[in-house]
Amino acid sequence: MTTTAESVGKTEPVRTVGAGQSVGSRIAGKLGGGLVRAVLIVVGLFWLVPTIGLLVSSLRTPQDMSASGWWTVFSKPSQLTVDSYQKLLENSDITNSLVNTVLITVPATVLVVVIGALAGYAFAWMEFPGRDWWFLGVVSLLVVPVQVALIPIAELFGDIGLFGTILGVILFHTGFGLPFAVFLLRNFFAEIPRELLEAARLDGAGELRVFARVVMPLGGPAIASLGIFQFLWVWNDMLVALVFTKSGTQPVTVALQTQVRQFGNNIDVLAPGAFISMVIPLAVFFAFQKQFVSGVMAGAVK
Repeated sequence: MTTTAESVGKTEPVRTVGAGQSVGSRIAGKLGGGLVRAVLIVVGLFWLVPTIGLLVSSLRTPQDMSASGWWTVFSKPSQLTVDSYQKLLENSDITNSLVNTVLITVPATVLVVVIGALAGYAFAWMEFPGRDWWFLGVVSLLVVPVQVALIPIAELFGDIGLFGTILGVILFHTGFGLPFAVFLLRNFFAEIPRELLEAARLDGAGELRVFARVVMPLGGPAIASLGIFQFLWVWNDMLVALVFTKSGTQPVTVALQTQVRQFGNNIDVLAPGAFISMVIPLAVFFAFQKQFVSGVMAGAVK
């Protein structure tokens, strides 16, 4: 095989990105990122419209709300007042229900996260008889609807004196939150490299120390996602609270429902109460949104 002088030094032509694309394709590619951001911003604003409307309604008098829509406040800002929030603070039923909601939500979330993390680590990395069968049994509980267990558990709580108490609601939410927690955290913990755990054991760490020093820091995103899911579910729950609570132990969702008057809505209490009930879960979500996204996307990219 011979080479010629002409062939020596001959190089392949450099292809520029988009050289084979039409002008319209190149323009669409450049505008794609901006269009996506614009669409997401518009969707986000539409998603916030009910929240903004509820906030504005909570700052108006019942007379103004019955006379015009909440958007008229932008042309008449003098309608804004905090009288409804003053009435809300004077309403002992609503204030007590907010305290009850916190007393129910925080323990139910912490218990599910702690017990679910311990069980998830055990199912992922500890050897014990029937481990896989026990895990399948826990996962099968995910298909059990809450409605099926309301009456049997209500009768059980009535026999042992837990019906109508905050502790009973906490135990119910904990029991129904654990199957999903164990399933989620077990699958996440199983992706942790075995070498990290073996290195910690070689250094003399026991199982609890390995769990606390190695597994928990690495499982932060999944644990944060689970905590947000559980918090939102318990905070916004009305069905379980309506069945298992009494007048002194009702959370805010049930208390707001009981504020409906016979011939109309108690809007001067319902609007600020509903806004406070909604803004707290939103604040929790936005405070941990980075961990939530990381936990949801965990395992999607190797």
